[in-house]
Amino acid sequence: MSKITTRMKRHVRHVLKDENPTIWVGKEGLTPQLAAEIEKQLQRTKMVKVRILPAALQGEVTAQTIGAKAAEQTNSALVEVRGHVFILFRKHKAEEEPSQP
Repeated sequence: MSKITTRMKRHVRHVLKDENPTIWVGKEGLTPQLAAEIEKQLQRTKMVKVRILPAALQGEVTAQTIGAKAAEQTNSALVEVRGHVFILFRKHKAEEEPSQP
């Protein structure tokens, strides 16, 4: 998981406060296809808002554990978990400069 400052967390929450979630976690939980979609959206927009459907929260599974697992799989920072919604953020990776021979 990447680190994020408190100021940056506040900025991300402010930007996404009126946005609807773009990804929904269903009863199957966090699947590889879902992790790939989160990865794709993080590359495009740096931040993703994810909603967890109540069917995914069976037994010992909580929104916090699903959010932490998603952040770990995508190498991003878990900004906030509020109810059944969590926010992930990752800085754009700097493009590697071509090495000169």
